Amino acid sequence: MICLQELMSSFLVFILCVSHCHGGCAEVDSMTEAVAGESFLLGCISCKRREEVPAHATVDWHFKPTGEDEYVHIFHYDHPHLEILNEHFFDRLEWQGTMGTQDVQTGAVFIHNVTFNDTGTYRCTFQRTLSLPKDNEYITVEKEVELIVVAEANREMLSVVSEIMMYVLIVVLQLWMFVVLIYCYRKIWAEHEARDARKALKAQKKALLNE
Repeated sequence: MICLQELMSSFLVFILCVSHCHGGCAEVDSMTEAVAGESFLLGCISCKRREEVPAHATVDWHFKPTGEDEYVHIFHYDHPHLEILNEHFFDRLEWQGTMGTQDVQTGAVFIHNVTFNDTGTYRCTFQRTLSLPKDNEYITVEKEVELIVVAEANREMLSVVSEIMMYVLIVVLQLWMFVVLIYCYRKIWAEHEARDARKALKAQKKALLNE
């Protein structure tokens, strides 16, 4: 009974936390305010509509500084290779997207040592190929992030960080669910074996008495 209560409590917490998720992938908007001299995560998530279909995706980032009209290509990722394509970002961009697979759904990158010159519009582009039985399907998804660089963090930025931490908690709760399920399964199995052992012992005693 205690095990069942633990399982139900974990399940309810999990449902409340993932109510805004779809298929294990949540398209969270990127933060838009960076602090000069610190690192900043440019978020970009594009969830597949059909999780069961194999896919290959590349990610490109372009940057348009404030006051400029043209975008410049600054980053390209095609698993497992990445390229930093603009000297302004050399040694400052770090891939933080999907790891270990060409089926990329998170295309986030870190900007290290942010400067005020990093203020502007960033465009993230997914080029996805879905491997369908009859023919491949090609999908392009673009998202933009308007980045502002400030000298000090404000309360609004902290609230956005809190929202991102909530999604990190979702992952932790999923792992917790697996642990609780394994624990309950082992406990129920042990009780089942003990009950069978008691029945066998009673049957042996009854057989001896009948003799």
